[in-house]
Amino acid sequence: MPPSYVVLLAFGIGIIAGLRSLTAPAVVAWAAQRGWLNVHGTSLSFMGSTAAVAIFTILAVVELVTDQLPSTPARTKSSSSRGRANNFTVRMLV
Repeated sequence: MPPSYVVLLAFGIGIIAGLRSLTAPAVVAWAAQRGWLNVHGTSLSFMGSTAAVAIFTILAVVELVTDQLPSTPARTKSSSSRGRANNFTVRMLV
């Protein structure tokens, strides 16, 4: 992969990571599985597996749906980080 593509991919992952916390790992897993990122022989080689792609994609979709629920507090509230984490955990367990 040309260096300009690597920089562009890293920039895109950074933008996505700022939008949703679980979307970036899902994008990295997809990129690793498709061969866009070479993670073979590293500690992140599991990211290229089909199981990792499925798990991170499902978690990203669950996060997106959970954020859209009316019971989810706004991000601008002072205690929203703790409330959002608790809400996400409860939704994952149910």
